Formats: sequence, structure tokens, C-alpha cells
Amino acid sequence: MSDAKDWPLWEVFVRAKGGLSHRHAGSVHAADAKMALEHARDTYTRRMEGVSLWVVPSAQITASDPADAGPLFEPAEDKIYRHPTFYSIPSHIKHI
Repeated sequence: MSDAKDWPLWEVFVRAKGGLSHRHAGSVHAADAKMALEHARDTYTRRMEGVSLWVVPSAQITASDPADAGPLFEPAEDKIYRHPTFYSIPSHIKHI
């Protein structure tokens, strides 16, 4: 059996309740996805804080560099129809 320090790192995302987005909660080391879910459950939902968990191998995450934000997001600036500025959201609608 391999040593726990040799296990890959997994990123943990928890959804607090139905209708909300999953939020990054932290990381766990685990040998496989099933174990990662169990470790995530034991570490991040001990007090019944979640209704759903996602675990993702950290090595599989590709992220942008904040220093490149300008060139990366610049093409979206000329597409104003993608911004919800033309719509009024009724006050009884939550979690958009």
C-alpha cells in the first residue's frame, strides 16, 4: 500500500444547499476518486454543511493567470448583449 503523502491532491467543492453553486472548500489527498469523496465528506461536511460534493484531481485543473486577465477577457467587452444590464430581476428571484 502506498504512503498517503504519495497520493494525488484533489480539490473539493461543496454545495451548501440545493439551488446554490458548488464552492471550493479546500483539498484532500486520496488514492482514487471514491476515497477523495470520503475524505472530502469527513473533512468538509462534518456538521451536515453540504448536500453535494465534487472532487477534481488538482493536476487536471487548468487556470488562467490573473496577470493575463486583460487580453483573455477583452473579447467579451464588445458583446454587451451578454451582460444582464438590459433586464430587471424580480426581487423574489434568488440565487442567480
